[in-house]
Amino acid sequence: MLRKLKIKFVAVIMILVTLLFVAVLGLALFFTRQNMKQESIQRMQALLSAGREPAAAVPGRPPDPRLPFFTVELLLQGELSVSGGGFFDLSDRETLHTLVDTALSAHEPIGVIKDSELRYLVAPDRKRIVFADISQENAMLGHAVKNFLLLGLAGYAGFFAVSLLLANWVVKPVEQAWTEQKRFLADVSHELKTPLTVILTNAEMLSDPQMGEQEKQTFASNLLSTAGRMKGLVESLLTLARLDSHIISAQPEELNFSRLISNALLPFEPIFFEKGLELACDIEDDLFVQGDRQQLTQAVDILLDNASKYSAPSAPVTVRLRQQKNRCIFSVSGGGSPLSPQDQKNVFQRFYRLDPARTGCGSYGLGLAIAERIVCEHGGTIWAESADQTNTFCFSLNAARHSP
Repeated sequence: MLRKLKIKFVAVIMILVTLLFVAVLGLALFFTRQNMKQESIQRMQALLSAGREPAAAVPGRPPDPRLPFFTVELLLQGELSVSGGGFFDLSDRETLHTLVDTALSAHEPIGVIKDSELRYLVAPDRKRIVFADISQENAMLGHAVKNFLLLGLAGYAGFFAVSLLLANWVVKPVEQAWTEQKRFLADVSHELKTPLTVILTNAEMLSDPQMGEQEKQTFASNLLSTAGRMKGLVESLLTLARLDSHIISAQPEELNFSRLISNALLPFEPIFFEKGLELACDIEDDLFVQGDRQQLTQAVDILLDNASKYSAPSAPVTVRLRQQKNRCIFSVSGGGSPLSPQDQKNVFQRFYRLDPARTGCGSYGLGLAIAERIVCEHGGTIWAESADQTNTFCFSLNAARHSP
């Protein structure tokens, strides 16, 4: 599919470039030809109005070699008087009569005799005719056509190379999205496969009449817990899908971010206590942001939940909120294995886990991805840091000026 998309993109560009080159080169040739024709006619009119060679018409100026010409004057009894013509053989009177008859029989006073490559201009009294050679003009036009074609081919090849680069550049985000979509589908299938297998297995065991009541209760409990896990996974996927498609629209309001974080910490305090984690808080008072209360609370909950699941008991979990210039920075720090620079980026990918074996802790690998989407929707940035056996997850939002 991507290859066809690239081919279509290149084809569209080259069609447009072809039309552009044809139009530009066609107009260039047309105006070049018109200018040369107009210049030739003006010189012929000057010769005709002077009634003599240009050297005599304009004293001190030599005859123009760019306009080989001769003038024919019609005398009585059909005699012809020829002047000029240093570039022509005028000894053949029959040819002269043919040229004159052709010029006089034409409807227009200006025209071209193609066989002889001559342009003629008939005087209003039809007694004099100026003939000018246009072979040099035709040769110049021929050279111009060749040069324009060579220039067009060179430009065409250049645009073709550029279009290939542009196609790769334009299709690259599509290719990345396609790859991420395939990986996302594979991850979802993997995440759903295990609980579905557990559900099917327990359902089959429940349907076995030989099973006792105690075993059936165990299988029913497994079904409920596994179904609950699947429900949580599906809800997380729906949340991500809605955030990606902007179905969940933020309802911005001025929020006391300090109070929001303090309230979010309350339900997590017993969780940290049960796991033997020390919780330390450093929250500046009365810091305000513009945002959606529900979504920002969810983003804060995700970082706190992440710390409760993966922090080592050896170091306290520290929650901070501070203002730095015009930004409010929220961070949650906890002890644990240091994150590599690559992992600090990858943890915000969907279904990414530092330890793939840890699938039974209620984590789906989607929380940080949801938090990233929420923070980005609010014009903020989210990132991870690691130093001294401490991992820190942060996000920053624009600070709002509180209006009492």
